[in-house]
Amino acid sequence: MGHKSKTHHQHKTSKHSDTLPAAATSSEQEHKPMLAIVIKSDTDGCEQAVCETIAKNTIEGLPVEIIHKGVGDICKTDVMTAATGSRLVLGFNVNVLPKVAELCNEQNVEVRLYSVIYKLHEDLKEIAVTLLPREEEEKILGKAKVIALFKSSRKGLIIGCEVETGRLQRGDHFRIISAMGPVYSGIVSSLHIEKDTVSKATPGQQVGMKIENFKNVRIGDLVECYQTVPRGKNRKWQPSGKILHL
Repeated sequence: MGHKSKTHHQHKTSKHSDTLPAAATSSEQEHKPMLAIVIKSDTDGCEQAVCETIAKNTIEGLPVEIIHKGVGDICKTDVMTAATGSRLVLGFNVNVLPKVAELCNEQNVEVRLYSVIYKLHEDLKEIAVTLLPREEEEKILGKAKVIALFKSSRKGLIIGCEVETGRLQRGDHFRIISAMGPVYSGIVSSLHIEKDTVSKATPGQQVGMKIENFKNVRIGDLVECYQTVPRGKNRKWQPSGKILHL
């Protein structure tokens, strides 16, 4: 990585802050993820190019705020500023000044040094993805067919089900699916086989399940138990406290 001497530019920095897009309010920041970063480049033109690349390729759902930018090698002030945000400094065609490595370790700030803008953007995107809430997918736990209906109360009823696959279990989320699609969802609160209370029913068993505040169930409808699980391994990025040459 080439280093260009720009001594007269060392202290040329912008004031807080460039936001891409506008930073969230403090109350929103508590609930919404965001990246607050420091950018350093070797020239004004490169600084502009890096910032424009980030602005044009922002990650949906994750605001990126540039809390400090400037021209010149990365110094202690850059590290301390980054420590007030997401603890990340991105440098393009620059080096670090003496003692910066020790301060990064002390403040748990990660410095990433690049010579290719595309690589900088791709890495930033990978970091951003880990900070977003993980997508969820459904796992079907069991299916049963409604074979009988019994009155329970003015607002509910008991449905007789025959388990076809998997299981019906107390505490599971379930939905009732008619010919037109899902019509009701809830949590399995009780199960009975004849007069016995059970916690689970398996294929071939006929079980009674109470439904509250809903009566539009028909014989032949499907009962489907399911759970939602995070999609894939999405380990959240954490600053390493090191200087990385990438």
